Amino acid sequence: MDVKSRNYLLKNRQALEKDIKTSYIMDHMISDEVLTLQDEEKVKQQNTQKERAAMLINIILTKDNNSYRSFYNALLNEGYRDLAALLQDGIPAISSGNGKIKTTLCEGGVPQRPVVFVTRPKLVDAIKQKLCCLGNDPGWVTVYGMAGCGKTVLTAEALRDHQLLEDYFPGGVHWISVGKQDKAGLLIKLQNLCSRLEHDCTLSQRPPLNIEEAKDRLRVLMLRKYPRSLLILDDIWDSWVLKAFDNQCQVLITSRDRSVTDAVAGNKYEVHVESGLAHEKGLEILSLFVNTKISELPEQANCLVRECKGSPLVISLIGALLRDFPSRWEYYLKQLQNKQFKRIRKSSSYDYEALDEAMSISVEQLNDNCKDYYKDLSILPKDVKVPTKVLCILWDMETEEVEDILQEFVNKSLLFCDRNGKSFHYYLHDLQLDFLIEKNRNQLQELHKNIVNQYKKYYKLNTPVPSQEDCMYWYNFLAYHMAGANMQKELHDLMFSLDWIKAKTELVGPAHLIHEYVEYSSILDQKNSTVRENFQEFLSLNGHLLGRQPFPDVIQLGLCQPETSEVYQQAKLHAQRETGAFYLEWINKKSLKNLYRLVVRPHRDAVYHACFSKDRQRIASCGADKTLQVFKAESGERLLEISAHDDEILCCTFSADGEFVATCSADKKVKVWNSRTGQCKCVYEEHSEQVNCCQFNNRSGQYLLATCSNDTYIKLWDLNKKYCRNTMIGHVSSVNHCRFSPNDEYVASCSTDGTVKLWEARSGNERKSIEVKDFFKNADEQTDDVEVLVKCCSWSRNGNMILVVAKNKLLLWNIKSLSKVAYCRGHMSWVHCVTFSPDGSLFLTSSDDQTVRIWETKKVCKSSDAVLKSELDVVFHDGEVMILAIYNQKHLQLLNGNTDSVVMQTAAQGSPISCCCLSEDLKFAAFGQESGTIKVLQLLDGKVLKSQEAYRMSVQHCRFTSDCQTLISSAHDSVIQVWNWQLDECVFLKGHKEAIKDFRLLENSKLLSWSFDGTVKVWNITTGNTEKDFACHGGAVLSCAVSPDGSKFSSTSADKTAKIWSFESSSVLHELKGHEACVRCCTFSPNNKLLATGDDKGEIRIWDILTGALLHFCSPVTLDEGEPTHGGWVTGLSFSPDSKMLVSSGGYLKWWNVTTGESLQTFYTNGTNLKSIHVSPNFKLYVTVDNLGILYVLQKL
Repeated sequence: MDVKSRNYLLKNRQALEKDIKTSYIMDHMISDEVLTLQDEEKVKQQNTQKERAAMLINIILTKDNNSYRSFYNALLNEGYRDLAALLQDGIPAISSGNGKIKTTLCEGGVPQRPVVFVTRPKLVDAIKQKLCCLGNDPGWVTVYGMAGCGKTVLTAEALRDHQLLEDYFPGGVHWISVGKQDKAGLLIKLQNLCSRLEHDCTLSQRPPLNIEEAKDRLRVLMLRKYPRSLLILDDIWDSWVLKAFDNQCQVLITSRDRSVTDAVAGNKYEVHVESGLAHEKGLEILSLFVNTKISELPEQANCLVRECKGSPLVISLIGALLRDFPSRWEYYLKQLQNKQFKRIRKSSSYDYEALDEAMSISVEQLNDNCKDYYKDLSILPKDVKVPTKVLCILWDMETEEVEDILQEFVNKSLLFCDRNGKSFHYYLHDLQLDFLIEKNRNQLQELHKNIVNQYKKYYKLNTPVPSQEDCMYWYNFLAYHMAGANMQKELHDLMFSLDWIKAKTELVGPAHLIHEYVEYSSILDQKNSTVRENFQEFLSLNGHLLGRQPFPDVIQLGLCQPETSEVYQQAKLHAQRETGAFYLEWINKKSLKNLYRLVVRPHRDAVYHACFSKDRQRIASCGADKTLQVFKAESGERLLEISAHDDEILCCTFSADGEFVATCSADKKVKVWNSRTGQCKCVYEEHSEQVNCCQFNNRSGQYLLATCSNDTYIKLWDLNKKYCRNTMIGHVSSVNHCRFSPNDEYVASCSTDGTVKLWEARSGNERKSIEVKDFFKNADEQTDDVEVLVKCCSWSRNGNMILVVAKNKLLLWNIKSLSKVAYCRGHMSWVHCVTFSPDGSLFLTSSDDQTVRIWETKKVCKSSDAVLKSELDVVFHDGEVMILAIYNQKHLQLLNGNTDSVVMQTAAQGSPISCCCLSEDLKFAAFGQESGTIKVLQLLDGKVLKSQEAYRMSVQHCRFTSDCQTLISSAHDSVIQVWNWQLDECVFLKGHKEAIKDFRLLENSKLLSWSFDGTVKVWNITTGNTEKDFACHGGAVLSCAVSPDGSKFSSTSADKTAKIWSFESSSVLHELKGHEACVRCCTFSPNNKLLATGDDKGEIRIWDILTGALLHFCSPVTLDEGEPTHGGWVTGLSFSPDSKMLVSSGGYLKWWNVTTGESLQTFYTNGTNLKSIHVSPNFKLYVTVDNLGILYVLQKL
């Protein structure tokens, strides 16, 4: 640039920076070829108007005289006449070579850049690359795509490359807008082109009289006068038109029809213009039209861009209309949502009056037969790729015939084809589908009915199997078509069939089915809503099981539903029909109330946080698997999955308007994501330790984010800025939690230093500090051996209630009265997070057990908190099941398992009860307490007959001898006490060096005991002498079993082995190796041939007693990653009387076929960690308690 021009720019720089808006000025300069797209991006990246102006001037200063002139002209054109006057005297003199490229484009008829233009560099580069591929040879480049995708604008943009024209097309470029033409119209276009090319000939010729003559003249002109030039034919509809230009030159065409060049010879290259703009690009176009920053656009802007489905045409039409009517955002959004395309009218630069005309003109080109087939596509679901087989069934045709019809649509950009995988899949752009639905609205019901009838005709009474390519389509959309056809009976039969539910959930999980129950409730509920509610509840509460491997038995899950439920009644019919199948009835389930609305398992590891969006429609969750998940609150249907961080994600939060989700992680980073597209908006890296919590403010329109970390700081971020706005310093230890107050004036934080602090959001100053532990001194909770850490809390909307989480328990407190409102257990493991919904009617919890649970606050507040301990005793007597259980820690209850009734309950004891036992004649019961006291009571009236302060520590086990005269007990020490309670005489069995693990009675006043010292001993309980002593294992002995004939016993140990011993010879018969974890339990088969052992890895092995050989390894075929085989340790085993079946307890209950080692059935308890299983002698009744304190009495059907 000349020194004079440069000085004028520098002298007037301040005035220019202060006033100019850069976007339209840059459009002019890019059209003049003095500014590149990269220059434009640099300018746009600046935050303020002034910074953008300064960057533009800096760029101009690095360029030549042309850029000064172009800048001056742009100022004049955009109305900055006073600023242009300041630069006028600095305009450099014009040199002869100036503007050569601009002249080439102008003379060639290349359209000007539109006033509003956003870059799509990948597509522009693709067009340039294909033009370079032509080299010096004649050939065709086709730029194709659906109506309004930006073919023309992108092609013109590609030609604004100085180097491309100089190197490949020095003869110039010649642009003709062809459009839909008949022969007369085409002749006029050809005559005009010839006239343009001959403009400087001394002898002007007459215009050609016909197409053939025009073609010949054009060939001569292109070869002799314009060698190495490019002909651009814009908007070609018919292949016959191209024959007029087929004369050995280089041609670029734009068309909706990909196959249009099939009729001509030469090299051919294609560029497919995708129909969708990125969301951010759409916002950029709107912001340029209305001359407003993206961040200042109204809320409707995001919805508008989404409704435009990424179409550049539609966004530009809307933008142009908004420029004229800036207050009509809501109006145009409604028009788009209601598919009123006729009202979205002309933009000056487009050839069609309205959007529907642009689309219908393509359809009108089809022959009548094809039009009917295209109409059938009106009922395709949005955003779904449909396999060819579905359309073969719909049209009752062979695959090849269907593919030929569909290829016709694909070629004309009326349909898209995905050729990945084994077969072709087809889909419509959303705008095309909207257009079809609007056009054929009155026939949609019939079209839906037709596809359902064709499905029924093809599949008859069968259902599709996974190996068929159309299988997934029908499972996902058969109900959608039935609902669209209003086929109430068919929809009812389908949705209320356990066979359909089983097949569908096994393939796609339960979320989509729950969504369908909600979506089609108006059709399904026409008689009454009860049946639909039964099925919806069944899936909502079992969703976390139905998404796992191995897939659970749906019939067995159905049998656990209330007896009045349609699901239960269907499951019972199925179970009775299936011969040889093994099913269980939960006979005491009446007492159980469901407190949840939905249970989902979105992660494959611990879930650390979950939260509602403000409209309660969506839930975001995150956890140890480093992913962020967003799913529907109604159904659990996944909307978004992002691998968001390099380490565990500890917290996530929605912005008040639901547009963004923030995450924070142990990788020290905070990230903000678009909650619908999953695009990362920003990353903050100012914390120096793991970031524990992030929380958005409550007001829409302003995005403030609070974060807190182990570095002891709370930071406040404004999403429109790159750096932290405030850092709050005051805690002396890790900060776990932070929350904005409802009015956003304050931020509350809590820390491991034991304080809650209140900060002013605006200034970051500390307002108040509270010592938390003082508030919990009056709590009525039982003290535990583990320190109770309060993990987090959540306030209800009215501020009256607070939810607190500790371990796997939830406590709901009333703030005013400081009383506990409710106490709910449901998670199988530690709970990390609890959050109320915005209206307080629901709350969310997330846990180590990989689930997110949605609870109904009303139900929880009404529920009782009856909890049984896992230590219980059971006697099976004359077909009745009598159960002695510890109730709410301090009561003893005798329950009738058949009727689920309480026969007897003791008064509360002074010290919690730790163990209990029943006498075989059901006359007496005994229990041990944590204080070390043992008591014997009469079952008839619950009266205590005898009491003894036997130990200084908690009693672990107690058992009556068969004559009920003597009670044997052990505590966590090395002595066993034999107490004849009627005579009040005691014998002490001393000999073990470490604590007793357990004991069992043998015949003839003998007792077998085993200990953590690795030994097993046989005692005479009358004399107290040791009769046999076995040094069994290097580690603790965890269990022993005695063979049915009494000649052998087995021992299992923490050293990962099991052993079989002979009582007679006191020697080891077999050492059983192969377990990879502590061997926790063992049992002999009644036929005296087999031994079963179970370990802490959840694996069960069956051994031959005679040889010590391993016969079977019991384990499911497939398992979720990281999932223990039995849901945890195997804690109990029992054979059937015929030795053909085995039942095991662990994380849940399982039944096995002993002959094959295969699983016969699984019963999923609500909780986990079952400590034992009590089995009736006939193997038809089973009793256990889970870690939530729920009792299960199960009966074989």
